[in-house]
Amino acid sequence: MGVTGKRSPRIPDSALADTVLERLTAAYGPAADPERAVAVRAYMKDIAPFLGLTAPVRRALDRTVVQGLPRPGEADCTAIALRCWELPEREYRYFAVDHLRRHVRSCSSGFLPVVRHLVTTDPWWDTVDLLAAHVAGPLVAADPRLTAVMDEWIADDDLWLARAALLHQLRYKERTDTGRLFGYCLRRSGHPDFFIRKAVGWCLREYAKTDPEAVRAFVAEHRERLAPLSVREALKNIGE
Repeated sequence: MGVTGKRSPRIPDSALADTVLERLTAAYGPAADPERAVAVRAYMKDIAPFLGLTAPVRRALDRTVVQGLPRPGEADCTAIALRCWELPEREYRYFAVDHLRRHVRSCSSGFLPVVRHLVTTDPWWDTVDLLAAHVAGPLVAADPRLTAVMDEWIADDDLWLARAALLHQLRYKERTDTGRLFGYCLRRSGHPDFFIRKAVGWCLREYAKTDPEAVRAFVAEHRERLAPLSVREALKNIGE
């Protein structure tokens, strides 16, 4: 599987994934709250069905699901994530994202096409943002050659791939490639969609915690190109 492949990745055989999915569905089903599920689905703009699990309940169940299991390898991570993505209720995807966050170090550069599939399949901020900052970001940090893939994502017509590219350095702090950060922000500064404009401001605001003067200078120089929303977000904690 190539690093930039766009085809749906194959689900590998994984005995660990078999166990996880069996435990997961057995744990989540009885804990479902149908009334809350309706309210959450409406709040999330009807992107998917929900079981209605609160985050604390879901995380407590998640601990029981993985208790006593061995550390997964890359094939296990792939199988668990892709099989969770095939289930209709959104909470299964939350489990997959949290699982990847914990075990991203088990994954090689070749896992990035799986991340691409997850980002672009029924995308919404609830999964995309965490995948960008906590999965794609660490993969790129571990293999700088993957910056070329981020350069492809930022130019893609899929707004969620572009958002993921903007946010992948969100946790880099002093390791941030400021040329890419600012370049990506300028490249997407005229995008009409709220989620891109918000992401531009968000990644600048986050980097401002590390180098406020650089962000302040960047916004001052390019204010005419940046959306007002992006400017407000970028300067939210540091002022003009």
